[in-house]
Amino acid sequence: MNATNAPASPPRSSNRLAREKSPYLLQHAHNPVDWYPWGEAAFERARKEEKPIFLSIGYSTCHWCHVMERESFENEAVAKILNEHFVSIKLDREERPDVDKIYMTFVQATSGGGGWPLNVFLTPELKPFYGGTYWPPEPKYGRPSFSQVLKRIDELWKTQRADVLGSAADITAKLQSMASYDANNAFPAGERELHGAGQTFLHEYDSVNGGFGTAPKFPRPSQPLFLLRFGQRFGDPEAIKAVQHTCDAMAAGGMYDQLGGGFARYSVDERWLVPHFEKMLYDQAQLLQLYLDTYLATGEVRNAEVARGIIRYVARDLSHPDGGFFSAEDADSEGKEGKFYCWTTTELKSLLSPEELAVVVRYYGITDAGNFLDHSDPQPLPNLNVLSVANPKLSEAERALLNSAQPKLIAARNRRVRPHLDDKVLASWNGLMLGAVARASIILAEPEFKQLAERNLAFLRAKLWDPATKTLYSRWRDGERDQVQLLDAYANLLSGVTDLYEATVDPRHLSFAVELADAMVKRFFDAEAGGFWQTTADAPHLLLRNKEDYDGAEPSGNSVAALTMLRLAAICDRADWRTAGEKSIRLMAQRLHQFPQSVPHLLLALDFSLQEPKRVVLAGDFSCGSTQSLLRAAHSVFQPHKVVLGTAGPVEAFARTLPVNEEFTQAYCCSGTACQPPTRDREAVRKFLLTTTP
Repeated sequence: MNATNAPASPPRSSNRLAREKSPYLLQHAHNPVDWYPWGEAAFERARKEEKPIFLSIGYSTCHWCHVMERESFENEAVAKILNEHFVSIKLDREERPDVDKIYMTFVQATSGGGGWPLNVFLTPELKPFYGGTYWPPEPKYGRPSFSQVLKRIDELWKTQRADVLGSAADITAKLQSMASYDANNAFPAGERELHGAGQTFLHEYDSVNGGFGTAPKFPRPSQPLFLLRFGQRFGDPEAIKAVQHTCDAMAAGGMYDQLGGGFARYSVDERWLVPHFEKMLYDQAQLLQLYLDTYLATGEVRNAEVARGIIRYVARDLSHPDGGFFSAEDADSEGKEGKFYCWTTTELKSLLSPEELAVVVRYYGITDAGNFLDHSDPQPLPNLNVLSVANPKLSEAERALLNSAQPKLIAARNRRVRPHLDDKVLASWNGLMLGAVARASIILAEPEFKQLAERNLAFLRAKLWDPATKTLYSRWRDGERDQVQLLDAYANLLSGVTDLYEATVDPRHLSFAVELADAMVKRFFDAEAGGFWQTTADAPHLLLRNKEDYDGAEPSGNSVAALTMLRLAAICDRADWRTAGEKSIRLMAQRLHQFPQSVPHLLLALDFSLQEPKRVVLAGDFSCGSTQSLLRAAHSVFQPHKVVLGTAGPVEAFARTLPVNEEFTQAYCCSGTACQPPTRDREAVRKFLLTTTP
């Protein structure tokens, strides 16, 4: 719960959420609302007392969730209405994206919009009949007050319950029909879809400010990641320039933490200047992948420096001592959004010499009036400046002054109250970050990044993987894991482990990837229609079972699974995995053709599927220096249509037949069934990967 400047009040008694592990639920543990966590106890009470369910979904670093809590859920009068007439449930969307997906789809379909907090009214059988997002304490923004909504729903439930139940049944039937998939409707997707998608994305490209679309601007890395591949496949340098421009604009803006590294969630304006300050692990992971690929595609060293900044931020501020990665940091500090990150000229004058101040003011675009005001705060802090690179050209003397000023600013910032840390460890987001850090370790030749990745995987295997049952659980926090299994967890961790294997060719990692892949297919793959279900067949308390088909802030489990299945199939020569990947793409082909903006990560899978990947097979001890040298060569060029493997472990049969020299490692560069003579020449490996396959 956010701190405020008000005098401390006596501690309130806690509700049921005090026994939970979710930081979001714990934030509401002292609300006067009689909250339940998602589960049978709440559903049983709703059935027994014949009351509607009020389901409120959010996450711990959600700014508007904080606003609604402060305005409504801490309000005794509002709590009285909820406690008398509803069974109230709080849900962390980051722990249960499967539940969130069902009710977000309902709200988007019925209201035309969505977001968090997501507030939905359900029958005791969990069928939705009304919902929305943020409701203010008094009517404003064209919205009714929350109390008005509650009273109206209570009135309808008491006077027109039959109509409400009938409407809920109809809505549920429509939701279930939307979740059905017919493989017979699929048609093959190919280069036509890739070309059309690239043209669509370039049409949305903001050539002035970088990025795609208008304000608010989200990074959505899968989109520029695809444009890099589009530019390579179709020989379009403008696509690659658009991505580099976007990367430069994001890194220069206030969305990038100019002092501490790492990216905020999104920019509220079209110039990437003023961010929504929360920092999410999944954004760091995906943006790290983007800056690594852009570095390889362009050779621009500034991309590598941003990548290093992201990793330094995660290692410093989002890491458990034993290796897990935490989920997020809040936008707010002491109840004020951006307070931790922003500066006034008065404060800067007290910290810096006049010469340093002059350079900092010009370089970062500081003004007396400031460039950020929190319009959601009834008493916003004045004259705040978000740091951005407004005037990058500095003389050598000015650069020295900036370098002497920055440690002073960092030291002063470190004395401030940090934003709330959501310290749960999610298998899905950790998998994304694991893969990005693993790739960075070999692309940037940073051994400590490899250690960071290895420790992360060891943590996840110790805390969330059950080797006896081959089960991956979703969340760990405070010494306890949950019992939830989700496709996103399996798919993202599988992708991350595959990246780690290709960065190390350590057969232990490939063996674990094989275990994960088989477990994922067994639990989630729809062998008849194709695609992967979001949940297992026996998941309790779900209105329906979905196949996620939207790559939004995070890539969908289906898109990640399809691409990773194809990559692993090439490494291990597993026809069943190749079929799973191809059938999943085919099931979503209609979306690829008609609305590629909705599935940019699936476009990566389609792109990979359309040609036989080049194979670099390293025959030798995976830990020796010559292996590391050839590995760096194999990862030093932008070639998304490749796999890198060793000769040990569950690799494809041909690789296991290659002779291993005990003194040095050799690289076999293969396309299809043909391999070039073995080589120890790094440049020969690079040349092979850069050669266009006829």
